[in-house]
Amino acid sequence: MDNLLLTIQQFRLQDLFDILLVWALVYRVLILAKRSGAVQILSGIGFLAIAYLGSIWFELITFNWILDKFFSNLFLITVILFQAEIRRALAQIGSNPFFTGVSVAEEAHIIDELSKGVIQIAQKGYGGLIVVERDIGLDYFLEMGLEFDSSVRAEVLVSIFIPDSPIHDGAVLIKSGRIMAAGCFLPLSKNSALDKNLGTRHRAAIGLAEETDAFIIVISEENNSVGFVQGGLLTPDISHKELRQKLSDIFGVKQRNLERKHI
Repeated sequence: MDNLLLTIQQFRLQDLFDILLVWALVYRVLILAKRSGAVQILSGIGFLAIAYLGSIWFELITFNWILDKFFSNLFLITVILFQAEIRRALAQIGSNPFFTGVSVAEEAHIIDELSKGVIQIAQKGYGGLIVVERDIGLDYFLEMGLEFDSSVRAEVLVSIFIPDSPIHDGAVLIKSGRIMAAGCFLPLSKNSALDKNLGTRHRAAIGLAEETDAFIIVISEENNSVGFVQGGLLTPDISHKELRQKLSDIFGVKQRNLERKHI
């Protein structure tokens, strides 16, 4: 009891701030691991930690020596394993949000036009790639094509991806709520574990999503399907309703605001 009272008396405001910083750091690491699909890696490290304690308990000298070398270089190993995620997190510092200066009503309209355009492109049998910039600027990560400055409208998106269009093979970039470029080229994913049947558009979408917090919509001309890529993860074959829901969830626009247009 005396020790507890002594601890409370010695507790400083800096200690509370220190604890909150550590909590925030651990929380962000866990969220990052969940979004990047790195939970398996963390689970593997946890298993090795248990094995390390077991090697000490049972006096397994050689096994303990190997694991000791591993954990003594854990910081470097972590940086190598999570280099893309760390780069993405650092790039968010000092970055600008997506819909800066855009009202909720305008956000709902943009989402409505974007989702309608994507579905129309799929229904016409065209292929397409639409990138929406969020917090991290994309100038460093993609090769800019033809500069645009157009409002997000379904008919504009459809016209860009008409097969006869000279810029239909590239990606459309939406930034600050407007179409800013078309015919852009994205970095291909280097993930060797990806499905071998994925085409270039899907690999490019995943590649950009691995490096940034952008989300990418992929329209396949082979099967007229729509895929959604975020955080390096592909959600294939989503419906019009699912696409609208994903967009509204990301930007915090209530689904009822989107549905009012159709009442």
